[in-house]
Amino acid sequence: MKLSQEEKNLLDSVEGGEWKRIPNFKQEAARYREAARATLRKDKRVNIRMAERDLVRFQKTAVHEGLPYQTLISSILHKYINGRLVEKT
Repeated sequence: MKLSQEEKNLLDSVEGGEWKRIPNFKQEAARYREAARATLRKDKRVNIRMAERDLVRFQKTAVHEGLPYQTLISSILHKYINGRLVEKT
């Protein structure tokens, strides 16, 4: 397996014992697991209109990322409403 330099650095750090498990790991893991489930739960349908060129760009980006374009759009909206979408400069 070919690793990037960043991945190699992380692996060296883990193998070097620099990483420690947090004290309440089981509780935190359960909390994050539930958050992931809630994020993936799709219980409402939304129809929107957008410019065709924007849709095509979403579709191209989704192919590049290896996921369905509707999932990409949903993820972007989720990040935006949670204040985690950062604008490129």
